[in-house]
Amino acid sequence: MLFLIFQIGNERYALDAAEVAVVLPPAPCKQVPEAPPWVRGIFSHQGRNVPVLDVSMLALGTPAAARLSTRMVLVHYRPEGRRNTSGEPQLLGLVVERATDTLRCEAADFTGSGLAHDNARYLGPVMRHGDGLIQWVRVADMLDAEVQALLFPEESPA
Repeated sequence: MLFLIFQIGNERYALDAAEVAVVLPPAPCKQVPEAPPWVRGIFSHQGRNVPVLDVSMLALGTPAAARLSTRMVLVHYRPEGRRNTSGEPQLLGLVVERATDTLRCEAADFTGSGLAHDNARYLGPVMRHGDGLIQWVRVADMLDAEVQALLFPEESPA
């Protein structure tokens, strides 16, 4: 498998590259009223409105730094147990820092972290790489039901 590596604070994380639609430079977003502070807003990409999350703000409560390596990663969002009416995955934008490297490894190289991430279900297993750990971020678990209904109202359960 191929993973896109990025950072939250000083720690490294990975996104399954198969879930990545495109990597773009950061762009202005329209704010979403009453959204959590880590929802940066809505971005228009090729005629589609895409909700955008600031992953650093979600995880640490601090906005992503404006660096040359900060990127907006558009990912295919397919929450488990939900179907969308068109059959196509939704796009979800993730603003991440230092998204400049990839890593090829096996999914089995990642093992359980040993921690319960009840408030951060998107944090998956970890793997040792170099002098530290890389944690897998699960796109399908980025949004809880309430935020999912706010950002994808036509996809919310009846």
